[in-house]
Amino acid sequence: MSTVAIVGAGFMGSAMTWPLSDNGHQVRLVGTYLDGEIIAACRKDRWHPKLRRTLPDGVTPFFVEELEEALKGVELIVQGVSSPGVRWAAETLASYLEPTVPVLAITKGLALADDGSLCLLPDYFNSLLPERIRGQVPLAAVGGPCIAGELAGRRPTCVVFAGREEALLQTLVPIFRTTYYHIGTSSDLEGVETCAALKNVYTAGIALASGLLEAAGGPGEAGAHMHNLAAALFAQASLEMERLVELMGGDRRRVHGLPGVGDMYVTCQGGRTVRIGTLLGSGLSLAQALDRLAGVTLESVEAIRILAQALPRLERAGRLGSDELPFLRHLCEIVAQEKPVRLPLDHFFSDSR
Repeated sequence: MSTVAIVGAGFMGSAMTWPLSDNGHQVRLVGTYLDGEIIAACRKDRWHPKLRRTLPDGVTPFFVEELEEALKGVELIVQGVSSPGVRWAAETLASYLEPTVPVLAITKGLALADDGSLCLLPDYFNSLLPERIRGQVPLAAVGGPCIAGELAGRRPTCVVFAGREEALLQTLVPIFRTTYYHIGTSSDLEGVETCAALKNVYTAGIALASGLLEAAGGPGEAGAHMHNLAAALFAQASLEMERLVELMGGDRRRVHGLPGVGDMYVTCQGGRTVRIGTLLGSGLSLAQALDRLAGVTLESVEAIRILAQALPRLERAGRLGSDELPFLRHLCEIVAQEKPVRLPLDHFFSDSR
């Protein structure tokens, strides 16, 4: 039995308490500075207001002010903050991290390194740590299709634990694996983490089709939906994800597995990422769409903004052609420049890369 601290009491961080608890581990669920109301509710009657479920046995909620107490004697830390919160997590956890305590990240996104290059979130987290511990904390990440409510409902779920140290992965998997939480492993951290970030980016783009349908007045009597368009966008997204995984040093085959199209498929089934894409496709500006979704964390928008800054640098370095990634470039125009939706469909599928 292990003692595990999960930092971040949102949907996915909290959902991870179920397999851990079912395996008999002691779990300390630590809220961030944004999770005060969640932790208060969990303290009151163990009811998680976002997941709308009672926390499983063996889970103890902690306010962020109790972080020192929560991290005493833990054998594993799960980082469950949003991508904009990774800097906060690194700075806040730095004083408590040790080379003997691994950090497993469930955050999905990308970051910009100091030189403006794209950076995986685990590497970004490591770069923010003080010298005494930088490069010494064992890091791994989770990728693949996992809806928090389904995991908390003990529905069959298949994911990938990725990291550069195989021994670490083999240590982590038994801690989490259950009859419903199935875990594969991969040493291709670059491929898995890039897919994990891009599935949010491209799901928002695929959802533009739903918004365009709304703007056109709906399917009408003939039932003419926009499934054809959504399928084309999904296919183009898969092709572009391959290229981006390659640019990040990963194996492009990862796109065709759980971290890539598997995760993108489940993300396309609904939720905040689909909602932002639908609102943009319906004709709303980014500002208007964000206003509609006030208070919701949008990893897709954050990742698109980062990519909009990184693409020109890749071009200048000669690593990316100006005619590559037409879908992503248009998403960058929509988000970073607030341009209207004008999908460049005639530029799709012209290059298998």
